[in-house]
Amino acid sequence: MADLTALVVSDHSAGHNTGSHPENQARLEAIERYLLQHGRLDERAVVHAGLADESAPLSVHSPELVELVRGIADTGGGMIDADTLVAAGSWDAALNAIGAACAAVDLVCLGTHQRAFAIVRPPGHHAERNRCMGFCLFNSIAIAAHHAQSVHGRSRVAIIDWDVHHGNGTQDIFYESPDVLFCSVHQWPHFPGSGLEHERGAGNGLGATLNVPLPAGSDDDDYLRVMDDIIGPVVAEFQPQLILVSAGFDAHQSDPLASMAVSDAGFRMMAERVKGWAEELTDGQLVLILEGGYNRQALSESVLSVLDGLDSSTRTERGSE
Repeated sequence: MADLTALVVSDHSAGHNTGSHPENQARLEAIERYLLQHGRLDERAVVHAGLADESAPLSVHSPELVELVRGIADTGGGMIDADTLVAAGSWDAALNAIGAACAAVDLVCLGTHQRAFAIVRPPGHHAERNRCMGFCLFNSIAIAAHHAQSVHGRSRVAIIDWDVHHGNGTQDIFYESPDVLFCSVHQWPHFPGSGLEHERGAGNGLGATLNVPLPAGSDDDDYLRVMDDIIGPVVAEFQPQLILVSAGFDAHQSDPLASMAVSDAGFRMMAERVKGWAEELTDGQLVLILEGGYNRQALSESVLSVLDGLDSSTRTERGSE
């Protein structure tokens, strides 16, 4: 099915009003503006997602955490911790981010598109079962994985997390699950302080968690070596029925919140790797969900590069490049 990767967007993300916080609405506006300027929205399907059902966060989070977020939003907003805030509109924004992530899964699992990229905020991969942290309220990719399993029967789901920060929340939620493979490549030492190699899962999930910590300054070659030599073989052995990506772009060489040296071309090559795995293992079905990335120009360039990598054969067939 030779189609451009669909984009799924949320209309309520601006309600998560974070002011001058590094994770703010200007990130998504910059991506949209850049893609429009470079013609990448001309023929592409752009789906506006609705709000997820209010029960959706409960699929992976405790009732106490869900009520905490709702309660702070209902009273006008406040800080959860030094890094993570809730605004009055954050409840709808978070439900919309979840709705977009699940809508992207629906598009792919129902065969409407082979690939979908949910461009959403707030991000989610630091949100643990019982804790919001690291700019994240609810773990959208974990909820999307549960949605793929419970609604579409994709019992074995692989999550690849290339955000520069370890996806501690996703790991926490699936640490004892044998049916969700979680693979994270990230800067170490760095926030949130987890993601060491010995963290491999527990109970029935032992072996279904793979962490690859890399030192500051790691570049395209280092990341591609990890993808080719470490993560790729593990994904192939797991034989997933769907691949999801926590697509953070804060490992970029220009990002202010980390110290890695990945280029926008490097992100494109990582996306091409994951696309290849999907073509071999899941009939090409692949979903990406935006996480971090705090230099808006680098973020926009990297998202465009990833889309070009995912669409490379399609764009050639249509004579776009």
